[in-house]
Amino acid sequence: MTSPTELAALLCSRLCHDMLSPVGALSNGLELLRDERDPQMRQRCMELLEQSARISADKLKFFRLAYGAAGGFGQDVPVEEPRALVQALLGDNDRIALAWAVGDAMLPKAAVKVLLNLAAIGIDALPRGGNLDIGAERRDGATEIAVRAAGARIAFDRTIGQALEGSLPEDELSGRTAPAHMVRLLAEERGGGLQYALTDGALVMGAVLPDA
Repeated sequence: MTSPTELAALLCSRLCHDMLSPVGALSNGLELLRDERDPQMRQRCMELLEQSARISADKLKFFRLAYGAAGGFGQDVPVEEPRALVQALLGDNDRIALAWAVGDAMLPKAAVKVLLNLAAIGIDALPRGGNLDIGAERRDGATEIAVRAAGARIAFDRTIGQALEGSLPEDELSGRTAPAHMVRLLAEERGGGLQYALTDGALVMGAVLPDA
C-alpha cells in the first residue's frame, strides 16, 4: 500500500513538473532582460516575465487547494474560488470553452479537491481544445460532481482511469497518476466513489462524496 509519504512525494513530483515550464520561462526572461539594450525588446521581455509570473502564481494557487491543506480541513469553500482557479488554469487558452453549473454557494473542501483534480484531468484531455463542462450539487447528504471534456481529440492516459477506479497497481503509481489516486482515496474515505467513461469524443468523470 502506498504510504502517505510516498503519495506526497508523487504529488510534489507532479507539481514540480507542471511548474517547470513557467518558472523556466521566468529564468530565461530574466537572462534576456539582463543583456538586452533595445527598449522595445526590453518591453517585450517584461511582458513575457509578467505572463510567466501570472501563470506561475495561478498554478500555485490551484495546486495549493487541489493538493494541499489550504485553509485547513473540514470546512466549506465558496464556489467562486474553485471556479476562479479553473479559469486561471485555462489562462489564455481560448480553445477550451468552460461551462460552469454549480448552483450551491458553498461546497465541502473535500468535494472541491475532487472537482479541481477532475477538472485538471479534463483540461489535459483536450490538447486540441473543446468543451469543459463542470457541474456539482449537494443533495441527500452528499455532493455529486460531474466533469465532461468533449473535443475533436481526447488524450486520456488509461493509467489515470485505472487510478480513478482503483485498478492501477500501487507500485505503478507516478506523478501523472497520483492526483487521480489521491481523489479516489479521498472519496472512499468518506464512503463515496468515482467513476469515468471514455468515448471517441468525450471523457466523462463523476464523483459522489457523502457529507462528513
